[in-house]
Amino acid sequence: MDLTAAGLVSRVVRELGSRADELIAEVERGLRRELPELWDDPGIARMAAENVADHIAAGLFGLEHAIEAARIEPPPADLDRARRLARHGTPLGTMLRAFRLGQTIVLDRLLAEMPRFTDDAELVSAAARHVIATAAAYVDRTSEQGVVAFQEERDRRLQWRLSMVNEAGVRIGTTLDIARTTQELADYAVERFADLVTVDLLDAALHGHEFSGEGPLVLRRTARAPVSDDGPEPGAATQELHTSPDGSPEARALITGRPVKYHGDAAGAPRIHSTLVVPLRARGATLGVARFSRHRNPDLYDDEDLLLAQEIAARAAVAVDNARRYSYARATALTLQRSLLPRGAPRQSAVEVAYRYLPAGDRVGVGGDWYDVIPLSGARVALVVGDVVGHGIHAAATMGRLRTAVRTLADIDLPPDELLTHLDDIVLRLSDETSDDVDGEAAGDLGATCLYAVYDPVSRRFTLARAGHLPPALVTPDGTAEILDLPPGPPLGLGGVPFEAAEFELPEGSLLALYTDGLVESRDHDVDAGLARLRQTLVRPAPSLEEICDHVIETLLPIRPDDDVALLLARTHALGAGQVATWELAAEPAAVARARSDVSRQLSDWGLEELGFTAELVVSELVTNAIRYGRPPIRLRLIHDGTLLCEVSDGSSTTPHLRRARVFDEGGRGLLLVAQLAEHWGTRHARRGKTVWAELSDSAELPLPALAQA
Repeated sequence: MDLTAAGLVSRVVRELGSRADELIAEVERGLRRELPELWDDPGIARMAAENVADHIAAGLFGLEHAIEAARIEPPPADLDRARRLARHGTPLGTMLRAFRLGQTIVLDRLLAEMPRFTDDAELVSAAARHVIATAAAYVDRTSEQGVVAFQEERDRRLQWRLSMVNEAGVRIGTTLDIARTTQELADYAVERFADLVTVDLLDAALHGHEFSGEGPLVLRRTARAPVSDDGPEPGAATQELHTSPDGSPEARALITGRPVKYHGDAAGAPRIHSTLVVPLRARGATLGVARFSRHRNPDLYDDEDLLLAQEIAARAAVAVDNARRYSYARATALTLQRSLLPRGAPRQSAVEVAYRYLPAGDRVGVGGDWYDVIPLSGARVALVVGDVVGHGIHAAATMGRLRTAVRTLADIDLPPDELLTHLDDIVLRLSDETSDDVDGEAAGDLGATCLYAVYDPVSRRFTLARAGHLPPALVTPDGTAEILDLPPGPPLGLGGVPFEAAEFELPEGSLLALYTDGLVESRDHDVDAGLARLRQTLVRPAPSLEEICDHVIETLLPIRPDDDVALLLARTHALGAGQVATWELAAEPAAVARARSDVSRQLSDWGLEELGFTAELVVSELVTNAIRYGRPPIRLRLIHDGTLLCEVSDGSSTTPHLRRARVFDEGGRGLLLVAQLAEHWGTRHARRGKTVWAELSDSAELPLPALAQA
C-alpha cells in the first residue's frame, strides 16, 4: 500500500510519540537556554513545563489523526496560563517567542525523522509541507487566543492597579500625623496584596535631618499590619528604634533608592516566602522603607506587584513627607508659642490663678491665643487674655509681640481702656509693617482681640475693658454664675474707635474665668450655648482651681479642638484692715515729721521694725515731694503684703522725674534716694491726680554714697 503524505506524517508522529518525553525535554532545554526569564520563578517554570507538554501532546495527536489545524483542541488550561503570565508581568513578546521556539524544535525533530520511513523525496516534501502548515496554523490560532487572553488580563491588571493607586491616594494621608499615615499604608497593603507589612522611617528624617547614607541606619518602626504579635516575624515593636544591618535588603533599598524583591525564607521568619522592600522617597529625600511580605498567599511577588508597591509607596511617601514637614513646623510654632507664654504664675497675693493652653487639632495649626498675669503696684494684679487672628508661626510671633506690648503698657499703670487704645495703635503699626512683607504668610492685615482686667485686693474693685473679646464669667461665693456685661469694644487693628472700661466690686473668694473663643465656640454649637455650658461647669464644686480647669477643658472641648484655647481662672482675695494703713496729710512741712512717726508706729504694730529707718526715709522724700510739687489732697498709704508698699497720692498730674543732682545743687536727690532704697518704684495716674509708690523689703541695704551726698 502506497504511503500518502498524511499517512507518512501519522507514522512519524506515532514513532515520535513513543519518545515524547525526550521531545518535551528538548523543548524545555531550548526554552531554558533562549528564555531564562521564564524559569526564574519556580511557579512560572512549572507552569511553562506543563504548557510545553500539553501543547506537544495536542499537536502530535492532531497530526497523528490527520485532524485539521482549526479543529485541534489546545490544552484546556492554555488561556489561564496566558493570564497567569500577564499577572506575573511576563512581556507578551516572551510568550510569543516561547510558542515559536517550541514550534521550531518540534518541526525540526519531525522533519528529521521522515527520511527514515521512505526514500521518496516528493512524499517527504509533501509531508513536510503538511506538517509545517498544520503546525503554523495551530500555533497561530493558539497564539492569537493567548494574546487576547494575555492582553485582557493586562488591561484588567492595569485598571486594577490604577484603581488601587487611586484608592491608596484617598485612604493614605488622611491626616498630618506621621504614625497614622504610615499605619494607613500598612493597613491598606494588607487588605490588598500583602500578608505582613512593616514601615520603618529613618530616625534622622523624623528629626528634620537629611539622609546621608553614612554610619548606622537607625530606623523607627512606625507601623505594622496586622498589629498582632503572633505573625511569622516578630521584628521591632511600633515606635521602637532598631538598626538595619549592612547588606540587608532594607539597607540596600535605602542606600540605592531602588526596590528589592526576593523570594525564600527571611531571617527569623521562616514562613515568609516572598518579600518586597520599597524605599519611601519624596521630593528627593529618603524617608524610610516599607516591607511587604507574603506567607499565606502562595503566589510569589512578581514585577507587576513590585510596580504596584512602588506606586503606592510613592503616594504614601509624599503624605509622610507632608506630615513630617507639618509636624516640624507645628513643633517649631508650638515651641515658639510656649516660650512666649508665661512659664508660671508670678508672686502676688491678690488672686489665686490656674491656667491652660491647648493648641488646635493637627489640620488647623498653632494659633495666637495667650494669657498673662501681671503684678501691678498697690498689690493689684492685671489679668489678660488675647487672640491673634490666624494660625502658624506668624500668629505665634505676633502673639509674643502683643504680649510684650501689654506687659510694657501695664508697667506704666495705664487704665484698661487707655491700655487697649495704645495696644490698638501698636496693632495698626504692625499691620502696616506686615503689609509690605514679601512673605505670603505674613502679608495682610493683622487682627486680634484682647481682654484686660485689673483687680485691686484693697478695694476689691475689678476694672476691665475688652477689644472684640468675649466677656469673662463670674462665679460669686454663693454659687451664682454670670457673664459680666461689658461695653463691647472693637477688635484691635481697626483704629479710631474708643474703648470703654467697666468696674465691679467683687466679694472675696469670687471666681473669674477669662478665656478665648475656642473654648465656647465650635462647629457643633454657637457661642451662647458654649457660654451656658461654661457657667454650668464653673458652678460645680471642686477642691482646687486646677481641677476646675481640667473639668472645664474635658467638658467643653473635643479631643481635637477646632481652634486653640487659652483659659485663665482666678479666685480673688482681699487685703483686710490689718494689712492696710492710710493717713490724710496736710499740705504743710510739719506733716513730714508726723508721717514719719505714724509709719514708725505702724511698722512696730506689724513687726517690721527692721524696715523702720528705710521706710521713714522713703516716706519723708515722697511726702516732701507731694507737699512741694503736688496739690491737695495728699494721702499716705502703707500696704503689708509680703513686702512693704509705701504710696503717696496727691491731686497733681505732674509726673516726678529721676535726675542726678550736681555737687552744689540743693535738691534733686530725693527720688534718687528712693530708687536706691526701694526694690521697685514708680508712678501711676488716676482720673484725678497721681500716686508715687515704692516697694521695700527686709533685704534692702542702705546706699551709703547716696546718703553721704544727701
